[in-house]
Amino acid sequence: MSEALEILAAHIGKALPGKVTGHEIALGELTLHAEAGAILEVLRFLHDDPDCAFLNFTDLCGVDYPGRENRFDVVYHLMSPRHVRRIRIKVQTDEATPVPSIVSLYPGANWFEREAYDMYGILFADHPDLRRLLTDYGFQGYPLRKDFPLTGFVEVRYDDQEKRVVYEPVKLNQEFRNFDFLSPWEGTDYVLPGDEKAKA
Repeated sequence: MSEALEILAAHIGKALPGKVTGHEIALGELTLHAEAGAILEVLRFLHDDPDCAFLNFTDLCGVDYPGRENRFDVVYHLMSPRHVRRIRIKVQTDEATPVPSIVSLYPGANWFEREAYDMYGILFADHPDLRRLLTDYGFQGYPLRKDFPLTGFVEVRYDDQEKRVVYEPVKLNQEFRNFDFLSPWEGTDYVLPGDEKAKA
């Protein structure tokens, strides 16, 4: 399996010199590292080349590494139904540099790019409708960034008693829980609720 993936990686690297900067194979999957500005060209090759035929767009997500200069990874997952294999492509960007949108090639990436923008603030050039998707209108900040504060923001909900939308400070309640780590095969030292009805 890994030999076939090495051959595929060599084929892609030869066809896209300077655009694909490296690759790795882990757990039976190929990961390519590409230049962010060339992502559309890289994905178009992966889509159109008969030895690749990655026609199915599966996922796009962001990853935040705040200690790096280019703090964000944009990760693309594709699948080739013809060759029954998957591929992952990673590009790096910063807070100000947009990554080319792939909606013209994979229309299903539309909301994935909007989600990455909404949650991380990753910009996508030439996106047809780049606006927030999951957060409320006027929301400040990007919730999945590692430096996003967990307190000090408001949440919006509809109050049934007041019959209107209300704004309240975000509350992150953590209830104390008592876990029983005994194996269910060994049984407990006490009677579980409902077991008192069982016949001895």
